[in-house]
Amino acid sequence: MTDVVALGEVMLRFDPGEGRIRTARTFQVWEGGGEYNVVRGLRRCFGLRTAVVTALADNAVGRLVEDLVLQGGVDTSLIRWVPDDGIGRTARNGLNFVERGYGIRGALGVSDRAHTAVSQLRKGDVDWDAVFATGVRWFHTGGIFAGLSDTTADVADEAMAAARRHGVTVSYDPNYRPSLWADRGGADRAREVDLRLARHADVVVGALGLAGRRPGATRLRADEVPDALAAVAALLPETGVLATTLREVPSAAVNDWTSAAWSSATGYVTGPRMPGLHVLDRVGSGDGFAAGLIHGLLTGASLERALAYGTAHGALVMTTPGDVSMASLAEVEALMAGASAAVSR
Repeated sequence: MTDVVALGEVMLRFDPGEGRIRTARTFQVWEGGGEYNVVRGLRRCFGLRTAVVTALADNAVGRLVEDLVLQGGVDTSLIRWVPDDGIGRTARNGLNFVERGYGIRGALGVSDRAHTAVSQLRKGDVDWDAVFATGVRWFHTGGIFAGLSDTTADVADEAMAAARRHGVTVSYDPNYRPSLWADRGGADRAREVDLRLARHADVVVGALGLAGRRPGATRLRADEVPDALAAVAALLPETGVLATTLREVPSAAVNDWTSAAWSSATGYVTGPRMPGLHVLDRVGSGDGFAAGLIHGLLTGASLERALAYGTAHGALVMTTPGDVSMASLAEVEALMAGASAAVSR
């Protein structure tokens, strides 16, 4: 039986380490994807049984992605394999080149993901009733998958509705990426899709992505966050929990990191504050936060403690390279209890 299922694209990430993409001669490869990273963290750090619904072109690159997913312990049985035509004319696998940034130089991502196999998923391609009839407890997807093409939002809508029919808790992360919407209606269209899909969700992670007139249009001060979450709650009356990370970026290598949430039962709740957090690689930290939050909520923790799980796990994700978590549950709970960075031996 699977505890948590995610729907999203899994790309092959090329990491030049401390160097730059444009001058690299070698790359480390990892797997990653906004929705996938959540179930990867839930499996490897929190010990839950997880699976990913995605599609890959059936060639050596797709099988490399599969091998990386298998190493992460995530069930690959729901991957849809698309025949390879030899050059990627009809379907291909997504590539993501990411440099970490340092000091005054911010992180940089260059994705190569048009016409990927997963972007061509359509309603009816996945038997969602069969997926959710096996005892799945939680389903997660987000705005990155929904923004891949004109058909993927409909697939997410279909999946979320099926999950709700089966009594599965649903979470959604708007996770706005301007590059996905640049020629398809921009931020206004992304907001329209996010609101349509988030109405299916019991939990919205990254909820401040729904604040303001359009994604990224409003820069909120800390004292404005409670009212912003309350405004999002008014847009999503059926959603039980709204959660968000809060980050200030003095430099690419040092971030002030915390979180906040709202629920109808608790009102506004804040997570632990981690000022001056030293960052090796910030990519995937929001997904790490989502994984910790979901773990807390699935285990019956209070919203405040679930936030602490998410904040600590997201912080630890930033201390290692790649999108995915390398943290252990013991490390997360030690950080929640105030552990230091002293050598452990």
